[in-house]
Amino acid sequence: MDVPLKSWEKFKDLRKKRGLTLEQLAEQTRLAASTLGKYESEECKEYSSFCIVTLAQFYGVTADYLLGLTEQENHPNAELLDLHLSDGMIELLRSGEINNALLCEIATHKNFRNLLADIEIYVDRIASIQIDNMNALLATIRAQILSQHQAVDKDLYLRTLDAAFIQEDKYFTHTIHEDLDAILSDIREAHKADVTTADETTIAAKLKQDIEAAANFKDSGPEQQFKFYCTKLGIPYNKLTPEEMNGIMSALKKSKYWRNAQHRRGKSKPPHRKSKQKK
Repeated sequence: MDVPLKSWEKFKDLRKKRGLTLEQLAEQTRLAASTLGKYESEECKEYSSFCIVTLAQFYGVTADYLLGLTEQENHPNAELLDLHLSDGMIELLRSGEINNALLCEIATHKNFRNLLADIEIYVDRIASIQIDNMNALLATIRAQILSQHQAVDKDLYLRTLDAAFIQEDKYFTHTIHEDLDAILSDIREAHKADVTTADETTIAAKLKQDIEAAANFKDSGPEQQFKFYCTKLGIPYNKLTPEEMNGIMSALKKSKYWRNAQHRRGKSKPPHRKSKQKK
């Protein structure tokens, strides 16, 4: 998840969101491009009040937001009374024990109202009477079929009626689960490029994939594989001494991928470099 942005990050973030270059922003705000560029630098510690007010008006945010005094872009003085928050909720938000930014993203997602509506229907049992009536009707029809036609429980029509019965708990928990899954999936995708988001493939896993791929190169000899491994491990192949090459080769030969590759091609000589001819 994103961590709170610092002032210089906010200047850059707001500009990027609007798809503007520094030159375009300077032209539209009539501020110097060099000044705007300085504000987006981590080294910048002082800001012109005129520039802050100009940029705040241009972006439609508060000056306090740009200066890092609040994380609220447009509602710095919202009254708690207007928010209808319980004391417990206020204490939780102030405690630092939860990720408030993530909670805000969930609550402001376009599908959150659907999630909350489904939860409210389930918690307040708004649909319970209708579901009970429907199940009662199905039970009556089922009983009539059994009495009139002496059908067995495995009868297709009886099984169809049984499948139509609604189990309220399972139905709504499934619906709520789908609502929440869709919201979390969107938020997860939105944060895919964040610096705080873990890579989909770890370095170790990627190296393992590369080694496996090299082991499957049917037409490559041991020297090509040796170069491949050195590249992936960040070892400068051309600067290795013969002794270093022999040492690394000894270690690589212990890899199951190297042994498998050699087994397919037969016994091969270790990699070597052509020696330069003396003039």
